[in-house]
Amino acid sequence: MARGRRDSPYGTYNPRVKAKTRELHVVSSDAARGSSNALSLRILIADDDRDTAQTLALVLRDEGHEVHTTLRGDEVVDACRLLRPEVVIMDINMPGMSGYAVARELRERHGPLAPLLIAISGVWTQTADAALGKAVGFDHFLMKPCEPRHLLRLLESLRAAQASGAAGG
Repeated sequence: MARGRRDSPYGTYNPRVKAKTRELHVVSSDAARGSSNALSLRILIADDDRDTAQTLALVLRDEGHEVHTTLRGDEVVDACRLLRPEVVIMDINMPGMSGYAVARELRERHGPLAPLLIAISGVWTQTADAALGKAVGFDHFLMKPCEPRHLLRLLESLRAAQASGAAGG
């Protein structure tokens, strides 16, 4: 691996190009908002791998979403109370509280009003793990490395549902 570069499940991050990427990020986000009336989603990413969380946050911010990150599972419930995200994207194997326990608690507290819960795991990848994820409250269960396009399609369906609800109501 070259000096200054880090690999993550969502691609390679090179801090030396950060300034240019940031400028392009701002331009593309503004252009996306101006060209369509797509709604911005409030998203919470919970992953104990800082590079994974930051890289995914960059991808989602570039799509025009408001993104917050946390590195500990036991911070997610409070963050949800304060931020009221529409989507929580969470690793299963987290310090403090597992993704399974967080999903169960959010479903118990909020029922059908809970945010869209998306699990992403590189460790818990068996069919039984995904079934357990669904049973405790996750809406979707993705495996790392996750193709960003797949995640964006899941978010786009929620965005479209919100847009039709705003237009109809």
